[in-house]
Amino acid sequence: MPQSDHDMTDHPPATAAPASAGSSPWRDDPLRARPGFLIRRLHQIHTALFKDECGRHGVSPLMYSVLSALSQSGPLPQTALALQIAVDKTNVVDLLERMKRRGMVRRRVSPNDRRVRLIELTAEGRALLDVIDAAAERAHIRTLEDLSPADRDTLVTLMAQIVQAKTGQDDRLDLDPRHADGTAEPDA
Repeated sequence: MPQSDHDMTDHPPATAAPASAGSSPWRDDPLRARPGFLIRRLHQIHTALFKDECGRHGVSPLMYSVLSALSQSGPLPQTALALQIAVDKTNVVDLLERMKRRGMVRRRVSPNDRRVRLIELTAEGRALLDVIDAAAERAHIRTLEDLSPADRDTLVTLMAQIVQAKTGQDDRLDLDPRHADGTAEPDA
């Protein structure tokens, strides 16, 4: 017996349509539950908070990383600095040039190898770091302020654990500055 058009539109088919070849439960999960989305969104939030705290000094989070790394380590070869701050060495060139023009850093020839250029803080760069350190600390605190102190520690520990686990597994992910010159072995 033929069904009317009305009957066909009111009753769904007994079996579900086949899933497309690319369909997966992961694809159906809410975007806001995916680690990559949350990491990117948290980075955006932290960058905005950092700009709110440090923007009047014209220092980006990446510039602050350079200033901090050089303050902690002293002069570094450009490649080692790029690894220290987890930035591709080709992308760090423009950043360092902008910082050099502003008097924050300088390049000098390594006394051990004339082919190597060391990047070091200038007196102006160190003074700027002294001025913005408290503001940068406030940005970091504001990023995590909605968590309990124990949860803050746990989050930082877990993020560091992921980074440590992925470092050395894939050359594209190896951001350990001790490997910049190929002389040090990764930790076992």
